[in-house]
Amino acid sequence: MKEDFLKYQTQTTTHPLAMAVDYAKGSYIYDTDGQRHLDFVAGVSACTLGHCHPRITEAVKSQLDKYLHVMVYGEYILQPAVDLTKLLAEHLPSTLQTTYLVNSGTEAIEGAMKLARRATGRSEIIYAHHAYHGNTLGSLSVMGFEERKKAFRPLLPNCNPIQFNSEEDLSKITENTAAVLLETIQGGAGFIFPKNAYLKKVRKRCSEVGALLILDEIQPGFGRTGKLFSFEHFGITPDILVMGKGMAGGLPIGAFTASEELMSLLNHAPSLGHITTFGGNAVIASAALATLKEITESDLIPQTLLKEKLFRNLLKHTLIKEIRGKGLMIAIIMESPEIASKVILNCKNRGLILFWLLFEPRAIRITPPLTISEEEIKEGCAILTDVLNEIVQSQGS
Repeated sequence: MKEDFLKYQTQTTTHPLAMAVDYAKGSYIYDTDGQRHLDFVAGVSACTLGHCHPRITEAVKSQLDKYLHVMVYGEYILQPAVDLTKLLAEHLPSTLQTTYLVNSGTEAIEGAMKLARRATGRSEIIYAHHAYHGNTLGSLSVMGFEERKKAFRPLLPNCNPIQFNSEEDLSKITENTAAVLLETIQGGAGFIFPKNAYLKKVRKRCSEVGALLILDEIQPGFGRTGKLFSFEHFGITPDILVMGKGMAGGLPIGAFTASEELMSLLNHAPSLGHITTFGGNAVIASAALATLKEITESDLIPQTLLKEKLFRNLLKHTLIKEIRGKGLMIAIIMESPEIASKVILNCKNRGLILFWLLFEPRAIRITPPLTISEEEIKEGCAILTDVLNEIVQSQGS
């Protein structure tokens, strides 16, 4: 199977981890050699409720017996999609009430940028250095990392960067700006938190010049940081909210949400202002609805902050220079990229799944399922600590 994987399935790096997966359940992935791997990554924050959560699988199986795909997005009334968007509205501010369902986070970013240009009649999109919003050409245009962009230029014009957390750069937001697009917490950059009421100041500046504020909650959304959406930590509301990843507990989905007034602009001048064949698919929407219900009806969201505290208490080591993030969106920062990679690969061999971040090579991602237990956290942190100790011993020998 590995030979076929490498030959027939396009690779994105020259060194894929290439674990052959047999099945996954809860916080564990089992490979075809019968080995169990504790998952501290959750499909890069996608498997919010772990693997094969019964509420999700039951919802999917129930929908499979009814229908799969029937018509392009927005034409037929599909109960799971209607129920999902209604439940989202119930948990969001009154200015975020209408949701467009798509297939991924990057497609949601594309739709949000289109909506901002349509609403304002302006073209400039401002984004942050070291931002990551996806990998389609539009999303790539607002990626703040030139090394990943230069091979694909020319990209969208009039996309201009600012420094995240820089108050001085707020003056670059002007009457020519259609939207400011920011991750609420920068992910690929190393789980960078907004400081000194930065997002409030961005919100104020956008309102002053008539620009829209788009917040990318693709990674921190759906309970991962101790709130349903992380913008709730900062006392602001975006004009457009973008979501994805953990929204359907491991199935492909994305969405962008705004006011009914804003979203109605996509149905005229021109009509079909944004269109997708499979967005709002009933099976995927059923999984997302089950995920949202489980998150909002349980104590998983407040538990993320207690689990964060446990991680921070257990992960104290001379090789760990810093722990960033909030809730179960954590990055441990090592003293060098080489040590970070050695930890990730050695832990993989010991049955613990960790992963890298895109633009901070010293970082190790810890984004487990929200359902992870205290015992599983202790198990994983013990493996991680043993590996760190072995690295220290090898350095001394």
